[in-house]
Amino acid sequence: MNTRDSLQLFLFLALLAATARPLGLYLGRVFDGERTWLSWGLAPLERLIYRLGGIDPQTEMSWGTYARQLMGFSAVSVAATYAALRLQPPQPLSPHLAFNTAVSFATNTNWQSYAGETTMSYLSQLGPLVLQNFVSAAVGLAVAIAIIRALSRSKLGNFWVDLVRAHLYVLLPLSLVFALFLISQGMIQNFLPTQEILTLEGVKQFIAQGPVASQVAIKMLGTNGGGYFNANAAHPYENPTALSNFMQMLAIFLIPSALVYLLGHQTGHRRHGWSVWAAMAIVFTAGTLICAQAEYRGNPAFTQAGLSSPANLEGKEARFGIFNSALFATVTTDASCGAVNSMHDSFTPLGGLVPLVNIQLGELIFGGVGSGLYGMLLYILLTVFIAGLLVGRTPEYLGKKVEGREIKYAMIAIIVMALSILGLSALAAVSPSGVGGLANAGPHGLTEILYAYTSAAGNNGSAFAGLSANVPFWNLTLAIAMFAGRYFVMIPMLALAGSFAAKKTVLQGESAFPVHGPLFILLLIGVIFLVGALTFFPALALGPVIEHFEMLRGRVF
Repeated sequence: MNTRDSLQLFLFLALLAATARPLGLYLGRVFDGERTWLSWGLAPLERLIYRLGGIDPQTEMSWGTYARQLMGFSAVSVAATYAALRLQPPQPLSPHLAFNTAVSFATNTNWQSYAGETTMSYLSQLGPLVLQNFVSAAVGLAVAIAIIRALSRSKLGNFWVDLVRAHLYVLLPLSLVFALFLISQGMIQNFLPTQEILTLEGVKQFIAQGPVASQVAIKMLGTNGGGYFNANAAHPYENPTALSNFMQMLAIFLIPSALVYLLGHQTGHRRHGWSVWAAMAIVFTAGTLICAQAEYRGNPAFTQAGLSSPANLEGKEARFGIFNSALFATVTTDASCGAVNSMHDSFTPLGGLVPLVNIQLGELIFGGVGSGLYGMLLYILLTVFIAGLLVGRTPEYLGKKVEGREIKYAMIAIIVMALSILGLSALAAVSPSGVGGLANAGPHGLTEILYAYTSAAGNNGSAFAGLSANVPFWNLTLAIAMFAGRYFVMIPMLALAGSFAAKKTVLQGESAFPVHGPLFILLLIGVIFLVGALTFFPALALGPVIEHFEMLRGRVF
């Protein structure tokens, strides 16, 4: 890394920290139903939606009711999206691809087994896909707000009210502003047909057009990640300038960062909120530096071949350089976004290990909209529980006792993620249909399998690009992983919230383990990596780790 890279990383974190408080306070006012600067225009529309939908905004839901309403809404979303894609003119999607895509977008995964610009019509891009980008992000945001309420005021709120407010006051306004900024940078937003041009060499080339900026804005702000173009953010129409590249990365973390501040603000423990934010920032910085250094160091075979630089430029975004590719890869996999401006399949083994591990840890380093916060809460509870066991006291978190029931819910969510990834990866590794989609052999091929199911279960959507996944086996098993990784984590978290909501808040005594400060930050980071290492290290050792040592011996796959 050079000085310019270091300054960019510092600026990124500084802007992220600077926006956390004002946006977090704004989110608090929105979901508490307080007046905001947008209320003059949106409050009448909000009331109209409640009347038309028969929603009483004063009604509070139990965690079970909240979960049932969420699951019913998500089921309708999947069915409606599937139907739209099966009926898409002029070329409907096959049943297995339509099912995979419907589950993918409804679960905020945006895994794409197709090339967007050649497969999807303008109506599909603007209709079911963009709609699900908003809806899936709003659902994740609603769940995070419900959990914060359970910790702060012993109520979860109303799912429909949270869903409406997330759209009206948060996602739509931010997306509108961001889309206008992206258009100012040169991103296209039109309904023109594909343009036929003649290159300088006299070759005909076809350039896809379409409403790109509107989709990219919510793609980033909602941590969705699905690209309008197959090349995603490596396409100049989807990422035209260095500034658009930087702002898209910042947009991915914007709402998740603010939610961490909101946790501390709403519960009256601001130091705790900033401590969690600091833990996330430390792990994010470490991942970025490791990934960037691995790509700068490259492959020893380059030096042996007489190249002037060993740096690994394959698959990188050449306009922005190695560091921006590494930074983008780290950001998008720390969050459940999945947008890419380079091909992770082309990274060095250690460079590719970083985004893979980021997802396997639960994408809790800021993470997806809502999902990052409640993913981190799982590890905070484990940290508090372990610390309590070490000193022989009943663990407490923000004035509420952490008992066996809460830890069971937390472990269910963690185990579901691990089973989805490792179980389905094992199935694909021994199935002819599974290995038939691989472009590489040996440990790199295993990494392609592992990354696919990790991305699906983590609701990320990025991929090692060598995998050909548009076949029934991959489309169906990845859909299963996406569904399990979304809802079999979300429902235990709502159950955990309901358990906390039923507990009385007590004053924390001096014997309670402090959930702020350097000791808590270090212990939290240690628990995150300890659980991740115990769960996934054996599989990683057979994939990117052994591939790294083979690369040092001069062997590539």
